[in-house]
Amino acid sequence: MQATDPLRIAIIIGSTRAQRFGPTVADWFHDHARGHGGLDLDLIDLAETALPDVLDHPGPAVQALAPRLARADAFVIVSPEYNRGYPAPLKTAIDSYVEEWKAKPVAFVCYGGVSGGLRAAEQLRQVFAELHAITIRDTVSFHSCWSKFDDNGRPLDSAGAGAAATALLNQLTWWARALHEARGAHPYPL
Repeated sequence: MQATDPLRIAIIIGSTRAQRFGPTVADWFHDHARGHGGLDLDLIDLAETALPDVLDHPGPAVQALAPRLARADAFVIVSPEYNRGYPAPLKTAIDSYVEEWKAKPVAFVCYGGVSGGLRAAEQLRQVFAELHAITIRDTVSFHSCWSKFDDNGRPLDSAGAGAAATALLNQLTWWARALHEARGAHPYPL
């Protein structure tokens, strides 16, 4: 990868509920990331992947998503917080893959009630550490998210949300390039 080559970033919508707010948050972040430059973005909505509810054996849906994750240089997980945790379909999606996450950076854009999804993000950090992924410290978080976006799906505090998203993308792209070069120079040890 040349320094000018675009980084491949997979943005994953982690909720599959019918009344979810995730697409609003993810669409805003996706639009913001397009303006960041130098990124090849892949928006993955778990509600559209048909992944199984349990992992008895990998089926066609798991196999179909694998190449998209493997191509990614980095990930952004858009996750709500449900009952102090993250959604079960997101856990199933994460656990369906191993090599695809390894030695790649993962960032979080979270949302929810009073904690803004930060408790879910903290749990996700532990899961991704087990998979040998590197999580980005800065997180974009929307507490009481339903009142933080306008009717067009844009944050009411667009300057603050935009600054947080830019900081996250700056860190994510730094790690993505560094880890891409490291994986190319030396296989990741286990």
